[in-house]
Amino acid sequence: MTQDQNTVIRHQFGDVAADYVSSLVHATGADLARIAEIARLCAPATALDLGAGGGHVTYAMAPHAGQVIATDLSEDMLHAVAAEAARRGLANIVTLTAEAGALPLADASCDMLACRFTLHHWRNPAAGLAEARRVLKPRAPAVFIDVIAPPEPAADTHLQAVELLRDPSHGRDFTVREWQAMLGAAGFAVTAMTMSRLRMDFPTWTARMRTPDLHVAAIRALQGMAGDEVARHFALEPDGSFTIDVMLIEAR
Repeated sequence: MTQDQNTVIRHQFGDVAADYVSSLVHATGADLARIAEIARLCAPATALDLGAGGGHVTYAMAPHAGQVIATDLSEDMLHAVAAEAARRGLANIVTLTAEAGALPLADASCDMLACRFTLHHWRNPAAGLAEARRVLKPRAPAVFIDVIAPPEPAADTHLQAVELLRDPSHGRDFTVREWQAMLGAAGFAVTAMTMSRLRMDFPTWTARMRTPDLHVAAIRALQGMAGDEVARHFALEPDGSFTIDVMLIEAR
């Protein structure tokens, strides 16, 4: 029996919500510091964390915002976010179960938006970005952070394949050009882009998503067959660990 993308996402992330709250890859990084700095500068009355996951963007914005709305498809994720917010004493955080492409929020109701490591799961990225633009006030800052697909076809195919084997809710990691086109079509003007590299520890990466042993073996097989250019691009290591490209986009 087939499932739609939203059902797959809810299933995949429901059982691992606590792991994403505690994940060092998700809980740390210069990108979170940049989000906090933007929030400090604009002091939003209402900030939106679009696709909150473990809530780390929410926690970064909360000290500088009147209210932060953490949205996600997974109610289990949002329960984990609410529990962590309470533990940290952050009383200005509210949670909202919603799909990115159908936000139950009024037009121009948000003063800042941040979206980190989530768009590659969206069923309809164009609709989600259009909704992000709709709920933001004119000239309000938006920050998008995600894994970036390489422009070389072989490396792109490798990345999408291992991502899908690890997590069946994966949709697509987009290239820089695809991101620029999607944001432009949604009505955003990009003001800055910052690229970085992020090392993924293979045992931790697969354990966090409870990847079945059969799929882990398939990923290792693909890595073993990777050509020299692909292996160099991802800095493949003997234990399967690898390095990916990440982009932080600032837009209005």
